[in-house]
Amino acid sequence: ADMCDRYGCVGQMEINHCGATQGNVEGTLAGETGFAPSAVITEAAKVRAKLAGREPVPTREMSREKIAETVQKYAAAALRCKKAGFKSVMFHGAHGNLLPQFLSPYYNHRTDEYGGSVANRSRFACEVLDAVRAAIGEDVVIEYRISADEVAEGHTHFDETLEFIGCIKDKIDILQVSAGLHDTQGIPEHMKPMIRPYTQKQMCNVDWAGQIKAKYPDLLVSVVGSIKSVPQAEEIIAGGKADFVAFMRGLIADPEMPRKYASGREWEHMPCLRCQCIKIDKNGKFSGPCSVNPMASYYNECPDFRVPPAAVRKKVGVIGGGPAGVQAVKTLLERGHAVTLYEKTGLIGGQVKLAKEPFYKEDMRQYFDYLRGFIENSGLTNPDLTIHGLEATPENIAVHGFDALVIAIGAVPYKPRGLERYEWVADYRGGAKNIVIVGAGAVGIECAVDLAHKGAKVTILEAAPNHGLGSDMSPLGGGQDLLDRCEELGVELIYNVGDAGARIAELAPEIVLLACGMTPLTEQARAFQNAAPNTEVFLVGDCKAVGDIRDATRSAFEICREI
Repeated sequence: ADMCDRYGCVGQMEINHCGATQGNVEGTLAGETGFAPSAVITEAAKVRAKLAGREPVPTREMSREKIAETVQKYAAAALRCKKAGFKSVMFHGAHGNLLPQFLSPYYNHRTDEYGGSVANRSRFACEVLDAVRAAIGEDVVIEYRISADEVAEGHTHFDETLEFIGCIKDKIDILQVSAGLHDTQGIPEHMKPMIRPYTQKQMCNVDWAGQIKAKYPDLLVSVVGSIKSVPQAEEIIAGGKADFVAFMRGLIADPEMPRKYASGREWEHMPCLRCQCIKIDKNGKFSGPCSVNPMASYYNECPDFRVPPAAVRKKVGVIGGGPAGVQAVKTLLERGHAVTLYEKTGLIGGQVKLAKEPFYKEDMRQYFDYLRGFIENSGLTNPDLTIHGLEATPENIAVHGFDALVIAIGAVPYKPRGLERYEWVADYRGGAKNIVIVGAGAVGIECAVDLAHKGAKVTILEAAPNHGLGSDMSPLGGGQDLLDRCEELGVELIYNVGDAGARIAELAPEIVLLACGMTPLTEQARAFQNAAPNTEVFLVGDCKAVGDIRDATRSAFEICREI
């Protein structure tokens, strides 16, 4: 709170009670389920019970006494925030927490004054807000987050939300508009509005916010959800859809984004890809933290999101202008080195040039523009950067006397034996109507959706068993959405394919496209080992180990912050 004051900001603390979704029976100290308006067995409880080999346990219905006690606990929490110096509190009334559970027909089956009509189901929230205002007075701002629509059958939808807002609007200062529901384990469809993946549109809750603002013009409205930049925020506010805009992932990707726009350095803004910080692996673990901002992993080592300057200024060559190469240039310049970048094609972006092509990958197109813009503008404004659009060889690099080299030459498509004559899927720009893609990883499925959207009949062949998702895809990070689109567009996925050649002959497509992964150019990269002091030649990105953008930027950052 003191830090916020120093910088002229209003510090805000979020206050929340998860209610029915507070945790697993096995994971709570008392071995009990969460409190809720009514005793219900949630979808998540069914999943947890099946995993634990037991019968599902219903939530604990709140008595009137428990409701009154909880109302006072909300007020006490808000007062603690005020005493700590916070000038605003937010109540999390969205995503299936306790406050919206009272509004929800799924959770609230009560027949007393807290159940039935929307006005009755709004009573708990109203009592909480009244008690909070009495406790903290008028000099603390109250913001209330809602799910405009919970986007799940049997839960709260927009018409009831609009009526609910009418009940609380005079008790709050700001209404924040989100959407979705988090108590849907195994059903990520209902979580998409909470954390929209790259496969879905940006600024996803703005239309709802605009409708709320139109119905309640005197209410201050904030909106959150896939809003990634200052120009988007200005568009929303200028259009009268909201009074405030909330960022989350956009500021993880670039904590200095507002400052960069304010100081005319828009080209330095790293756009969020809406991907890894919500990527969950098959064991349910988050893999984060950020694809485009590796510094998000190094808060302690890099105060103020800046790498410390190098003790000795060096002359460093970077070979390759993809994500790893650009990150290397960025980090080396921040360290104070003199950097020369070599990109044989003359075009910055590496594999992103192809990855941005599917129609739904607006985020990737914005990232591609960033990669190009950063290098072009850095070359114009920073005398420590020299750019060469020519192919680097060990011979023409050795003569420059570099103190260190960073090799980021990437990878090439892998072509299985017997399928060498076929084209790599990301290169394909033709108009065939009957296509077979070999490989059901992210690249194969992304391109299949794009080609099917353009009218082609697409079949995907995959050697692995049917595990439901490409091995490198995340349900929340866009994987499930892509599989849903495959189904909608009639893309056929065939798993456990032993002899791809025989199956291809059987299907008789017009063209076969390969998406079988990449082969790192490690041998070619190691050829530069003696083009500089050989202890100072480093491989980063795909030429070291094939991965995604996060792996590329992180590997470059980790090496270059030590040079």
